[in-house]
Amino acid sequence: MAERDGARPRVTLKQVSELAGVSQSTVSRILNRRHSAVPIAAATRERVLRVIEELDYRPHPLARGLRGGGTALLGLIVREVADPFFAAAIEAIADESRRHGYSLVLGHARSSAREALVLAEVLETRHCDGAILLGDLRDEPRLWAELEGSELAVVAVCQGGRAPGIPTVDCDNRVGTVMALQHLHGLGHRRIAFLDAGWLGDVEERRLAYHAFMAERGLPVLEGYHQRLPGNHPDAGLSAFRALLELSSPPSAVFCATDQVALGVLAAAARAGLRVPADVSVVGFDDIPMARFAVPGLTTVRQPLRRMARLAVERLLGLIRSGAAPRSGPARRERLRPSLVVRGSTAAPGGGAGGAASRG
Repeated sequence: MAERDGARPRVTLKQVSELAGVSQSTVSRILNRRHSAVPIAAATRERVLRVIEELDYRPHPLARGLRGGGTALLGLIVREVADPFFAAAIEAIADESRRHGYSLVLGHARSSAREALVLAEVLETRHCDGAILLGDLRDEPRLWAELEGSELAVVAVCQGGRAPGIPTVDCDNRVGTVMALQHLHGLGHRRIAFLDAGWLGDVEERRLAYHAFMAERGLPVLEGYHQRLPGNHPDAGLSAFRALLELSSPPSAVFCATDQVALGVLAAAARAGLRVPADVSVVGFDDIPMARFAVPGLTTVRQPLRRMARLAVERLLGLIRSGAAPRSGPARRERLRPSLVVRGSTAAPGGGAGGAASRG
């Protein structure tokens, strides 16, 4: 078999069977772990697997799917790949999938559930064994109706409780919010504002937890302290912080629904000539890669992305192996505990020393 344009030719099932001295059907049964009336001897199995490794044989995914076997492909529909948090989540899910011998087919929903619906149909035609939904896509009910009524195994990640009928893996947003606010409260802050990054499920849980925390401690949420932003990006945080500075009693601390928003707050404070944390403390949520490179470093809530990715892939593979029966009724939702990472953006009102917590 000649090479073309320097590319390595694809090894065939026939070549593997000839070199191993067995039939192609035997190789296929070993690859697909199928049982048969005539058992395959351990020595034969080891010989075939050794030849597969030596030749670096890789079954063609589509051919395997058409024969009724698994394709070793998982679909990943992402709400917004440009978001640094989701970019890190994609990497974590890809690494975990690879560890189980699966590759990813990535679909970018571009913050549009209508596009995500088209992607879901494409994933099925490409014979993906299952799919992971990353980010809240509940703004298009038809997408969920299609997924809930299909045979495709699906697990959702980062939904904030908005995925009825589909197993979900989330960060515990309430616990993370309480961690951030307890940190600020412990430093002595009482005038704490909240910058709300929109309607997404994760953010909604953080919003509810903020109001519950303030009410439980008898802390008033002054008019203007809860700013509803038009989106999750630094520009929105920058504009919102400027609005906070115009209040008759500006906050001494700002809790941001996401790190993206918090980065905008840090920029706005610097432009206004304010010192962080001497004049105002800032806390984010997510611990995106840029958080530790901000000036000052951003105190934030770290989502356990690697553990979330591992659990999501394991749950999806479990559904695939069990046949992924059609969904009905409430599905399992698993919340993983986040951690607080204290950096230089928080201190006691007036510039006192920061409190004790994990640092990163």
